[in-house]
Parts: sequence; C-alpha cells; structure tokens
Amino acid sequence: MDRKIILNFFVIFMFIALLAGLFNLDLLQGSKFRKLSDSNCIRLISQLGARGNILDRNGEVIVNNKISYDVMVLPQDLSQIGPVLTKISRILGISTNELNAAFKKNFISASVPVTVASNIELKKAVALGEYKAEEPSIIIAPKPLRNYPYGALACHIIGYVNEIDRWRLTKLEDYGYKTKDIVGFGGVEEKYDYYLRQEEGGLSVEVNHRGKFMRVLGFQAPRNGKDVQLTIDLNIQKAAEEALSGKKGSAILMDAQSGEILALANYPNFNPAVFVNQRSKISRLFNNPDSPLVNRAIGSSYPPASIFKIVGSAAGLELKKINLSTTYVCSGSTMVGRRKFACWDTHGPQDIYQALAHSCDIFFYKTGLLMGAQSIHDYALKLGLGRTMGFELPYEVSGFIPSPLWRKINRFQNWFDGDTANLSIGQGDCLVTPLQATNMIAPFANGGYLLNPYIVKAIGGLDLSAKKKKLTAVNFRKSTLDVVTKGLRRVVSDKEGTGNVLSSLPVAVAGKTGTAQVTRGATHAWFVGFFPYENPKFIICVFLEHGGPGHAAVVCAKKIIEEMSLKGLI
Repeated sequence: MDRKIILNFFVIFMFIALLAGLFNLDLLQGSKFRKLSDSNCIRLISQLGARGNILDRNGEVIVNNKISYDVMVLPQDLSQIGPVLTKISRILGISTNELNAAFKKNFISASVPVTVASNIELKKAVALGEYKAEEPSIIIAPKPLRNYPYGALACHIIGYVNEIDRWRLTKLEDYGYKTKDIVGFGGVEEKYDYYLRQEEGGLSVEVNHRGKFMRVLGFQAPRNGKDVQLTIDLNIQKAAEEALSGKKGSAILMDAQSGEILALANYPNFNPAVFVNQRSKISRLFNNPDSPLVNRAIGSSYPPASIFKIVGSAAGLELKKINLSTTYVCSGSTMVGRRKFACWDTHGPQDIYQALAHSCDIFFYKTGLLMGAQSIHDYALKLGLGRTMGFELPYEVSGFIPSPLWRKINRFQNWFDGDTANLSIGQGDCLVTPLQATNMIAPFANGGYLLNPYIVKAIGGLDLSAKKKKLTAVNFRKSTLDVVTKGLRRVVSDKEGTGNVLSSLPVAVAGKTGTAQVTRGATHAWFVGFFPYENPKFIICVFLEHGGPGHAAVVCAKKIIEEMSLKGLI
C-alpha cells in the first residue's frame, strides 16, 4: 500500500481519537472537571470557636478560655515576604531567622495564610494592627486558648488539652476529627470532648490559577463548645487538696444520698496550663517517678487493709455466723493452721463493736474462717468491690477480690485457711480503688444503698442529675446495718478507737481506719467515713500512698472536715 495512503489513514485516526477525547472530557465528564476546577479555585481560611467552659456545681468557672493572637502572612508574592517579616520582627521583637523558619515550616501554598508567630500579647497585636493598613498581607488571627484560673486545682478531674495523637485520630477521624486538632486528654476534657469541642468557621475565598487571592466568597461564624457543669464544690475541693498537699494519695468527698462527687483530690498534681504555654515542661511530667498525671482515686488500686473489715462485719452478721454476743479473746496472735497470725496489739475480749473500734485482727480472722473465703468474696462484690463502676472519668480500674476458684484456675494452687485469714483483714491479693472504698461505706450511711458516683451535673445547661442518680439496694437486714453503723461510730467515739482524733470535731463522724502492709516502703494509710452521724450528708475517703499508719489518713480527714465546718459547708 502506498505510504501516502497509510499516512493519511494515520492522521484521520489520530484526528478521530482527539475528537473522542474532547467529547469525553467536555460532554461526558465535563461536570466532574468543572467541580474540580471550582474547588481548586476556592480556599478556606479557618477561624476557631472557643472550647466549652468547665464549671463547678455553683457555676464557678474552673476552666475557661483566653484570647491569644497568631500572626499570619498571606504569601501572594514570595519576593516580598522578606521585607514583611523584617517589619514584623521589629514590632514583635522576634528575630527574622525565627520568623523565616516558621514561614518555611508552615508554608502550604500561596493562597493559604502562613503562621509565623503564635500567642503574642494584646499590646503587640495592636501595634502590628496599625501597620496592617500599610501591609495587607499581614493577618492577626485571634485564637482561644485554655485558661486555668485556679492553676492545678482539680487537675485530675479536668484533664488537659493537647494536639490529637495518631491513636485518637484513627478512632475519631470518622467523627470529624483531623490532624492538628486540639482535643482532651484525661478527665472531663477527654470524656466529654465531643461536647466541649468547638466547630470551625471562617472565610471562603477565591484564588486564581496562580493561587493569588481574588475575592471573599462567604463567611461562616465558628461555634463555641458546650459548657460542662460538674458536681464538685470548689470550696470543698480546695479543702481536700490543701489537706493532701505534700502527701501522695487521694481524698474524696461524696454526697451520701445521691452519689454526687463533691471533691476528688489527688497528689502529686500538675498544672494543665503546661500543655498550653509551657510545653518545654511536658516531658518532666511524663518522666516524673511520682506519676503526677495518674488519677489515683480511680486509676490505681491498693490493699484495703482494715477498712475491708466493714465487709467482714456485714457478711458475718448477714450469714448469722456472729451476733452481738459473739466475743473472741485477742491475746496478740492466733494460730491458723501451723502459722501464727498476729494482731497489731493485744486487745483482750472483743465483741463486734469493740473489734471495729479497735480494729482487732483476731476477731476478723476468726469471723472470716467461720464464713469461708467464698462468702467474703461474694459480700465484697455486693458492696461494689472488684469491678468498675462505670465512672465518668476515663481510665478507671476494677480492683480485685480473690477467691478459691480464681486461685485454682489462674495460679493452679489450692486455697488455704491462711489465705482466708489474710482476705478477712483486706490483705493478700485484695485490691480496691479509693472511689470503690468511698462507695463501699455508703449503705451504712444512707440506710442500705450503693450509689452511682458521678461528677458531671449538666451539659450545655441541661441538668442530668435525675438520670444519673441511681440507688442499688444491698438487701442487708436493718439489724445488720444498725450494728455496723454503730460500730463505725465507736471507731471515733471510743477513747481507744483508732479514729478517736476525730472526736474533737464539731460534727459527729463515723468511719474505719486501715493500715495496709506492702512489700516495699512504708504502709498505706486509709480512712473511710461519713458525717454528720445522726443525719449523714457526706462520705469521705482519704488514702495516703506509703503514708504510714491509718492515723495519718485520719488526721488528713480531720483537716478537711474542720475546714468545711469553718466555711459553713456542712
């Protein structure tokens, strides 16, 4: 075939292919590419709303926001950026090298403003604003930052905010979260982040094919997050934190009838503002061996020691293994199998009232052996131990109540009488959290009900208390409740009671002390109680990690109750 004919056919074929391509692009996919073109010429300049405030039960602000200012430049003409940054440097007192480094790090495109300085003070923002008329490429953007009027107060309840991490982003991306979002970590900030977080607004602008700004298309106002009101009373929280200062542990006060948490204090503590404006100190917090970020009230569990005798008392009475006439002689020790089990003192004859008042181990060794380990385990669970409560703050642990079956399955070991004796006084493998201990004593303060401890009262002005208040009957006989309650009062009122130091208070207190033996370091100190005894309104728990004998926790509790009385809070 003639080469000329072949060439003609080839040219015709290419022309047909070109027409088909144009037909496909213009008619078949024209709308698609038109949308892409439109979106390519539109840029969004975001503007943040404010995160919701956190308030106490009386409306007092615990966390709010303050306005900070970021300085941005719109890089329309890159050749002019140098002189602009030089003028910004002169006004802000920041070196041009630092501004240039920030520009290079944050630059995305010529149509997107680039942040070159963050968190500048109002005075400098005003000075720079006067220069803005001369140089329109400068943008001064207000930005709300978390503000903590009381510093570290209630920090473990609040939590802190920081840039979202990869783990959270993976889980929350489908809910509108994105890279570099500021989100809550720990406490209310994390648990209620969805309500507290703001919605972005901002400008929609048109740019040309070179990315140069052309005109403003629209503006959407940002939306602030919802306020969260807590059940805590800042005055009681302050009293608890002051009493705990310098000690390692936790102090909790709860409404005896409703389960509202009035104070939840932990020490060591931290200032959440570090994550906002002192970021160089963050690594110290995470590397601190005292773990100041841990909420010990719910996030750690410990041997309950003698406060667990409340469980043994109630179980023994309910099972009718003991009664008011039951008396055991404490000679300072007793034999359990071939091993001698000691008491911390020699008490002589002890009935249940005296045994609770003096915290006699011998009485509870013998009572525990009469009941058996499984019964003790079951009654501990009835009183809310050994499981999480579904508390509102994150990272709650369950604690642990051992049983013979657990020992057999998990350790392939038999359970012995010595294990039962240890369990009877809250030692061995037994572990509880301070919040569990607080709830454990509730039925003896309110007539027989476990509570549902909660710390958030309202969200966005909507009161949630009615939904959260929940009473669970323990179904103990009234006689059981009366005997244990009177015994807890004797802990304070008896001259030799382990909590007698509280007898000088202007309000009658009932409770139980505990001194927990640990493998290393000083003992842990416990006190759980309620007041006023005649008409209980408050439940209190003080736990001191390696704080020494239970007396130390009693002294701490006394300081809290004294301060509450002084301020008319009881």
